[in-house]
Amino acid sequence: MIVRRERPADHAAVRALHTLAFAQDPVTGAIRAADVVPEARLVDELREDAGFLPHLSFVAEDGERLLGHVIATRGWLEPYGTPVLGLGPLGVHPAAQGNGIGTVLVHALVAVAEACGERLIALLGAPEYYRRFGFVRSMDLAVEPPEPAWGDYFQARLLSGGPVKGAFRYAEPFERM
Repeated sequence: MIVRRERPADHAAVRALHTLAFAQDPVTGAIRAADVVPEARLVDELREDAGFLPHLSFVAEDGERLLGHVIATRGWLEPYGTPVLGLGPLGVHPAAQGNGIGTVLVHALVAVAEACGERLIALLGAPEYYRRFGFVRSMDLAVEPPEPAWGDYFQARLLSGGPVKGAFRYAEPFERM
């Protein structure tokens, strides 16, 4: 498996991968039609947004096909506009899930973000999964989730630059989800 930065030639395959990875609605469990998978559409919109950071969009491939994709985009902590990162979506092809591909992608993204001097990464996801990467409940770091109801599912990891605090805001395309 190779992990590398996403290229423009990968866009269609990344969209197809997220369509498959998120075909089942994570809340209701219902199978969604390919044209209504918001995570696939979100990645396309994030690439067009001012918050897109090309060096923080990675794919995993086996030489023949894409197995996974992860992206982090510019987020902010209000009221001061402190720049931070929002991770997601993270998608792995259903046939490749459970093989550590998501783990490798998250480690790669965190390593590059830290090397670039980013201060914090926040995400909405399963605490049981993201805890192994050093993510904790965001409120434990004085970072308020965009939606208070997200509670323990909104997590953050402090990278460098000392403590931060404030209300987290994702890149604008997340607001349309």
